[in-house]
Amino acid sequence: MATTKNSNESYQKNYAKLQEIAQKLSHSEEIDIDELVPMVDEATRAYQLCQSRIEAVEAALNKRLDPEKETNEPSSSNEETTDRLF
Repeated sequence: MATTKNSNESYQKNYAKLQEIAQKLSHSEEIDIDELVPMVDEATRAYQLCQSRIEAVEAALNKRLDPEKETNEPSSSNEETTDRLF
């Protein structure tokens, strides 16, 4: 359960970082050119972490919410499907 909490906090932290950078870029009349590349690098890392977390949650939800996979496939196939998702 701690991993899920850490992942959620990581998502929230990185999403907040994206919002902060977007606000800086959209509300500043002049951006310091020396800060631009590090800001974009930080935003890119935060975006990738958020995207990865969203994809993992989506895969987990699809696994749990797809009734056909649970009723039509033998349990060994379900395990193989789960292995491919993660």
